[in-house]
Amino acid sequence: MKSTKPYLIRAIHEWCADQGFTPYLAVKVDATTRVPREFVKDGEIVLNVGLEATHQLLMGNEEITFQARFGGRAFPVVVPIERVSAIYASENGEGMAFEVTEKPAVAAGESPNVSKEEEASSTVSPAPTPERSAGRPVLTRVK
Repeated sequence: MKSTKPYLIRAIHEWCADQGFTPYLAVKVDATTRVPREFVKDGEIVLNVGLEATHQLLMGNEEITFQARFGGRAFPVVVPIERVSAIYASENGEGMAFEVTEKPAVAAGESPNVSKEEEASSTVSPAPTPERSAGRPVLTRVK
């Protein structure tokens, strides 16, 4: 059975556009994620995926791809759907959070086609989990 995650991501993105909000994508970065590493903080990056901020945005079932400018330079971005931890409107924080499970690395700690430097720079530290009381879920904005 296919995951509902890519469909929910597209739905929240469309809802943001319809409301005139800016959709932000929170991503847990690893070796499979192609983003400018200098903007990754604590193993995470938050991306503006609004239509004005992206070029050739494709939100598929396996990955999200687009081109965007970072520090004035164009950069092709590739985010596997499994690495998306949230999509939300920057104006009010409404959106949806997802669990991102870490997969064990291939061949006794080795990532395929990744240098030791890239592997070290893409180490993901677990995000702090906010205390929750019973009731509505809470979306934590990651900056």
